[in-house]
Amino acid sequence: MLISGIPTRTIWRSDAGRGEAVEIIDQTFLPHEFARRRLTTLADAAEAIAVMRVRGAPLIGATAAYGMALAALRDSGDAALNAAGELLIATRPTAVNLRWAVRRVLARLLPLPPGERLAAAWAEAAAICEEDVAQNQAIGRHGLTLLRALAARKAGPLNILTHCNAGWLATVDWGTALAPIYAATEAGLDIHVWVDETRPRNQGASLTAWELKQAGIAHHVIADNAGGHLMRQGQVDVCIVGTDRTAANGDVANKIGTYLKALAAFDNGVPFYVAAPGPSIDFSLAGGEDIPIEERDPNEVACIQGRAADGRVVSVRLTPDGSPAANPAFDVTPARLVTGLISERGVCAASRAALAAMFPDRSQA
Repeated sequence: MLISGIPTRTIWRSDAGRGEAVEIIDQTFLPHEFARRRLTTLADAAEAIAVMRVRGAPLIGATAAYGMALAALRDSGDAALNAAGELLIATRPTAVNLRWAVRRVLARLLPLPPGERLAAAWAEAAAICEEDVAQNQAIGRHGLTLLRALAARKAGPLNILTHCNAGWLATVDWGTALAPIYAATEAGLDIHVWVDETRPRNQGASLTAWELKQAGIAHHVIADNAGGHLMRQGQVDVCIVGTDRTAANGDVANKIGTYLKALAAFDNGVPFYVAAPGPSIDFSLAGGEDIPIEERDPNEVACIQGRAADGRVVSVRLTPDGSPAANPAFDVTPARLVTGLISERGVCAASRAALAAMFPDRSQA
């Protein structure tokens, strides 16, 4: 995607000539500052995932793959690589792409002689990144077909509601839930996006709004609790969200608050689509009740970060001292509330049979 007119990805192998490294966009500074960060060790990659310098299921998978390459820089032995994989997988338990990427890299490296593993690790990480971009572009094309059909039924802009950030900042490029929006804009459709603020980390207000502004796409940031009201008023034509893990039966784990949006959409007859690239579908889990839900730092609920009048970016406390906070990072939306899943292979129902038919090569693995 373009940042101030310059094509930019969220992660790339460094070519700065200062030794082997990976560079990322440090999303903890957005939207107030665009900052890059250099990762040179396995610990750097694990920390970037854990504190959400990178976030979004596809991007943390790509970062983990590069983390394995950084681990191989230090030690390419079996024990060291397996330990590196365990460390990375433990950083974020809900998003299945993380485990998928680590296991894919290990499967590529461990059969090789140690002397060949580093080059193979870099190559496999790069391949994962390129595949992610291609998958997201395909999601954009399939989603565009849906949006064209919806736009043809009404006058004026097509109003799309999204939750959290499932744009290019959540992936290597293009995004998942936002990919159809970018494709529709390029195709000339009149698009307007309702951007949930997405407490507690405000990825909608901080990241999705920033992306859409960069792309020149009309949008409004709304409080998380405003979505149901807008749907009742007929001001939402379709909801599109991403997924951190989709179970074999079509249940979807996504950023906390997604379930409530799906309930409101169902009650008001608003189509509710989930952009679900293949690596985010976990055929080993029968249903959403088996998806582990990450519990994050309570301070993410108790405090909020923003830019003060003097330009400083500060964190302020919202709650009384001593009031405890709970911070489940994800919830599960039952398949019955999902109109359809948009993958790189097409659009299908959120059901066991439809997913198995769409991914026969993976559902039997």
